[in-house]
Amino acid sequence: MQGWRAPAATGQEGGRGMRKVRTLVLGLLALAPLGLSGCWPFSMGLFTPILMPPWTAERLEEKYCWKNDFRTPIMPPIREGFPPPLCEDPPDEARVLRAMRHVRRGIPYVYEEFRDNIQIVTERIVDKIDPPRFFPLVGPAQLHHCHWKCTIYFTETIETGYPVFFRCVRPAVEVVYIDLDHLHLYPCPTPEVQRDITRDVINQ
Repeated sequence: MQGWRAPAATGQEGGRGMRKVRTLVLGLLALAPLGLSGCWPFSMGLFTPILMPPWTAERLEEKYCWKNDFRTPIMPPIREGFPPPLCEDPPDEARVLRAMRHVRRGIPYVYEEFRDNIQIVTERIVDKIDPPRFFPLVGPAQLHHCHWKCTIYFTETIETGYPVFFRCVRPAVEVVYIDLDHLHLYPCPTPEVQRDITRDVINQ
């Protein structure tokens, strides 16, 4: 006895089935703008919203809006007969705060952390100019080392509201080291300097 086998679908029935699938997909795509605007498709379960943590925007801002924090500026050459330049500009407060340890991301009314009464004290620890050498994509230049020690004094508040209310306020101190190194272009006045730069380029 042979087993039962479903009859093969004809070309017309197959085409009708594909048209139904195509109509359903187009209908869902047409409802997508309504779902993005917060209308009824979300309540019907047709679309699932993508929930992003609230600090995602801050991380993107740090990545794309403050690129110069990790770039080395190129300054004009040091003029002969004048005293060498000094590191007189400490890092601004915004950059120091960006370099600090991030606040722990908690849950509202369960665990939250705050920082208040922030005071920043900067101290220059390194101010040195290296001899001229060749830098790729720059040419002959002198590296000026400017290293700063930044001490941040602030009041740290830790608060929880569930299951037990708890609030702790304590003074805190954090130290951040920031390098503001930059390059001074260096002209090649003598053939000896040019030969030294060529030797550095070819590593011989």
